[in-house]
Amino acid sequence: MLADEREEAKVYRDLAARRSGDEREILLGLAVAEERHIAHWARLLGDDDAASAGRGSLRMRLLAWLGRRFGSVFVLALAQRAETRSTYRWDVDATPAMAADERIHEEVVRGLAVRGRARVSGTFRAAVFGANDGLVSNLSLVLGVIGGGAARGTILLTGLAGLLAGALSMGAGEYVSVRSQRELLAASAPDISDASRVLPQLDVDANELALVYRARGLPAEDARKRAEHVLRSSDPALAVAATNPVPEGHDVVGSSLGAAVSSFLFFASGALIPILPFLAGLSGGLAVTVSGVLVGIALMLTGAVVGVLSGGPPLRRALRQLAIGGGAAAVTYGLGLLFGATVG
Repeated sequence: MLADEREEAKVYRDLAARRSGDEREILLGLAVAEERHIAHWARLLGDDDAASAGRGSLRMRLLAWLGRRFGSVFVLALAQRAETRSTYRWDVDATPAMAADERIHEEVVRGLAVRGRARVSGTFRAAVFGANDGLVSNLSLVLGVIGGGAARGTILLTGLAGLLAGALSMGAGEYVSVRSQRELLAASAPDISDASRVLPQLDVDANELALVYRARGLPAEDARKRAEHVLRSSDPALAVAATNPVPEGHDVVGSSLGAAVSSFLFFASGALIPILPFLAGLSGGLAVTVSGVLVGIALMLTGAVVGVLSGGPPLRRALRQLAIGGGAAAVTYGLGLLFGATVG
């Protein structure tokens, strides 16, 4: 317990060193709380035993290593899972306050992880979808023509054509999708240029400003109170922001160009894996086996990463990705066999 708490405090301090503002203060606050737990275990062990305590568990050491080198949302997601696994609520040597601390820490880290996920959500979504689509679609395409009895040259040409066509299609699709979503959001954004100028002329006792707030999601009573507060205030900043009562969150859409490039590159990298054995000169059953194993490993890695970042169990997500990809590949291979037998 002592060694793990020491590693966890290091993680939060390392992450804080890479942050600024509120996030830095929050992470340092978590580190201070973990140091209280360190002091508790050290008192129970005594000075000699505490000084000779070894390193933390492999899981915590890996987390500390990742925190020092990356300091990313990936590490925060892992830290969230580490807080979730705390055993203090059942440990007779841990105090109720420590158990409560760990439960609250889980929510604090979850909140920080949500911020990070929101910042990368657009590009990350495009990257995950691109890599997964490249793996599954090109493996299915290659197995389909293999099932149909195509020669190695035809298989390779099919795989390369599928890679390029799919990557271009994914990139263009992501660009149009994100650009369209941004345009829809822009159409829904408040237009404060004219509305803010007429606020001083509104009747304080009878006005429609409250309706603006209600239209944007505030309850009727809250909308009325906020409208009264704005109209009775002489602060021009309130007038400018008055027609945008609900604060904007993080940019969850992302850049259209960033999403397009990310999708193109990750689709291409995923689609390359199924044809690597053929590019290396392999053919026949050996090439198919190597291709299937490589794609299976890549699918499981993709699923595990999504599981970690989403706060879910990585193994379950990995096996789900593998099952989906394997099912799609089996269907197209079966169709290829059927088509080849029919033609023959």
